[in-house]
Amino acid sequence: MFLNRALHGVLILYDGSKEFAQNEADSSKYVIFSENKVIGEKLSEIGSRLDFPRLNRELAQEIETLWKDSAIQETYTRGNELQVPDCTHYFMENLQRLSDANYIPTKEDVLYSRVRTTGVVEIQFSPVGENKKSGEVYRLFDVGGQRNERKWIHLFEGKNRMMETKELFDWVLKQPCFEKTSFMLLLNKFDIFEKKVLKVPLNVCQWFKDYQPVSTGKQEMEHAYEFVKKKFEELYFQSSGPDRVDRLFKIYRTNALDQKLVKKTFKLVDESLRRRNLFEAGLL
Repeated sequence: MFLNRALHGVLILYDGSKEFAQNEADSSKYVIFSENKVIGEKLSEIGSRLDFPRLNRELAQEIETLWKDSAIQETYTRGNELQVPDCTHYFMENLQRLSDANYIPTKEDVLYSRVRTTGVVEIQFSPVGENKKSGEVYRLFDVGGQRNERKWIHLFEGKNRMMETKELFDWVLKQPCFEKTSFMLLLNKFDIFEKKVLKVPLNVCQWFKDYQPVSTGKQEMEHAYEFVKKKFEELYFQSSGPDRVDRLFKIYRTNALDQKLVKKTFKLVDESLRRRNLFEAGLL
């Protein structure tokens, strides 16, 4: 599994580097060293197999060598254009440990592995915090994180990922089966957002074209987050008819790899839903 994760990211970069070397004006910086091209082709062959070998020291060294190639690193700076998995850097930094013969997975390794779901998967779990002994159970439905898994993908052809998110959220809000459903919007991967917003102007996205930066550093991150949050709030109220405006709607920022933050977020969600249920029952 870990060889798969490590290979997936570096091979996307390898293919991307070759494409940039052919099509970019400053193509020279995307040209991979000839000896590393040999490694790249070998790893590409391994990546095409159905039966992956175990990640060993030799393979780890070859993956690391390709990863450190200046052309691959240059391509990595444009990783958002290639949809390079967020976990790529983590696996590259931990290759030697992961390839150890006596390797034992850590919680972080498991979280970064992110096994792809297919179809609709139901997960049941109990509330967190003080309410965990209440006997109640939440049912979480995963409808497939990969875009080609979503039955509504035809709605998003030719649009960037943020516009996909906007239209998907708008579509869900308007579904009759959710007319009385409360919504908790989790803006995940906030750690990545913090880094990216300082490098890529938020207003490059069509939805955020009216965004105006006000500062730098932490203050700018907060300003950008509040702007995005406001956009989703506006979309929610625009998409909610008069008979649906009393639905509970809250937005939380989170990072799925931060266990403490996820636990805190789900506790807040649990408390909000409980207050909503008590209100509807006339007990508040």
